[in-house]
Amino acid sequence: MHRRYERFYSPAVGRDMEILTYGHYGTPMIAFPSGGGRFHDFEDNGMIGSVIHLINEGKLKIYCPDGLDNESWLRGDIEAHWRGVRHNAYQDFVVKDLVPAIRMDCKSSDIRIAVTGCSLGAYHAANFALKYPELFHYSLCMSGRYDLEKITGISGSEEVYFNNPMAYVPNLHGSDLERTRQTHVVLVCGQGAFEEKCLEETNRLADLLAQKGISLERDIWGHDVEHHWHWWRKQFAHHLGKTLG
Repeated sequence: MHRRYERFYSPAVGRDMEILTYGHYGTPMIAFPSGGGRFHDFEDNGMIGSVIHLINEGKLKIYCPDGLDNESWLRGDIEAHWRGVRHNAYQDFVVKDLVPAIRMDCKSSDIRIAVTGCSLGAYHAANFALKYPELFHYSLCMSGRYDLEKITGISGSEEVYFNNPMAYVPNLHGSDLERTRQTHVVLVCGQGAFEEKCLEETNRLADLLAQKGISLERDIWGHDVEHHWHWWRKQFAHHLGKTLG
């Protein structure tokens, strides 16, 4: 398997960001780390290994960037507004730095990119796909948290609102809604240990997307399925195998 490490300066974030890339060809996918995680999250926890056959067959190319959660949504010592401001810097990194780099790497100026993640990484995958459907056509979200105010507390900040799917999706109408319908969101969650909050928010978001006519798949696994990499590996391989296999 082709594996490449890169480190480059991001003007959006104001410092170097690290990224691991797996594969030589295939559908490009950004894999966001779990909450507070790093760019090597997916490799360290066996996620890359679970789909190595798709990577080696040239069907999938995975880009794993660093996260910024500890400087944004998970930073409890600053107000929610400023957490949102820092998240928006990460958003600019993804949209203005990472996406152009991926398109250059894929030798296509307009190729659309899939996104995925587990836990808070699933939130990022869903949020990016819903906000930038022209860039991200497919989002695989496993055991996600999708209501930011459950993390930050109640906030009147626009920086929180426009990054909170539970807040902005109900208000999508007209051309904004038609634009969002360009993407497809897969929401996966177990019903076992430590999945309670994720399961509730997964079902709430799935209901909202269905009401808005946004393409989605809701996939709820059994009562033995825990909030754990063991199950995310299985879900990752299952859905990508079904989509790309």
